[in-house]
Amino acid sequence: MVAEASSSSLEALEAALLNSPGNVPLHNRFRALFTLKALKNDEAVDIISKGFADESALLKHELAYCLGQMKNKKAIPVLETVLAEEKEDPMVRHEAAEALGAISSPSSIGILKKYLDDPERCVRETCEIALAKIEWDNSEEGKKSLESITDAAEQVYTSIDPAPPSSGLFAGQGAANDASPENVVKLRATLLDTSLSLFERYRAMFALRNIGTPAAVDALAAGFADDSALFKHEIAFVFGQLLSTHSVPALLAVLQDSRESEMVRHEAAEALGGIATPEVLPYLKEYVAKPDAPRVVRESCQVAMDMWEYENSDQFQYANGLGESAGIEQP
Repeated sequence: MVAEASSSSLEALEAALLNSPGNVPLHNRFRALFTLKALKNDEAVDIISKGFADESALLKHELAYCLGQMKNKKAIPVLETVLAEEKEDPMVRHEAAEALGAISSPSSIGILKKYLDDPERCVRETCEIALAKIEWDNSEEGKKSLESITDAAEQVYTSIDPAPPSSGLFAGQGAANDASPENVVKLRATLLDTSLSLFERYRAMFALRNIGTPAAVDALAAGFADDSALFKHEIAFVFGQLLSTHSVPALLAVLQDSRESEMVRHEAAEALGGIATPEVLPYLKEYVAKPDAPRVVRESCQVAMDMWEYENSDQFQYANGLGESAGIEQP
């Protein structure tokens, strides 16, 4: 069920997200954002949309992500505006395009096609995947697949992914979730095959995520050798969902690589915060205090430290911290 909030709760969450007092730590703004995301209503969309006036590319990227995950069509106009703003950080524009794919409205096809030739590679690649996602969702295969997803599958990963896992590989579907060495090798080959469309490679990526074995993690980590920042950032995101300690060495290598794209390093940092093993924290602290680290990397490590502390605490729900203080009511 969708959570509900009083008007005073919404005002408190808006003040926190938009940093109206001027002294709200970034990680608390993130908690407010994810509490609003859980509401999924028009009021929450309106509040989140106001955040695009902020200076932090990391925060705006996360705003776009949450709007897509809410799957509320009221968010389409602001997401299209963000995508069309060519002066905006490419990481933010990419996330706006991905969010349009998550909402999956045919009305967004026109603007996504418009930016297939965008100068920024991550933007045009995201538009390509978002268009394929909308097409797939509205195909017979897509409709049948959505109908066949079991409750168990939905509970494992509740995110709306940029692409569906390769056919039949939904967690919780018994034999269809084939973790055999042969299948992992086949999926790895698809994942790394640059002659295929990004959409097909993403499908292999999410199938490997659903398998989740150490061999599947190794297959995914091999994707960090790709030359697409978008592709690598999605692998880091998937590792953040898997929470496999087996992925920590690969993620630390990405975070520490100063030659790597900021959008990949940022996603690696947040994944490490979610995995929250003891050896991770010193690295996150190092980059929070590193003056020459890119802002988005520093801020991601700040948020990741909060995630690490949450995972090692007795708190029940990450997004509920501000929600409780603001009077959020969970039905």
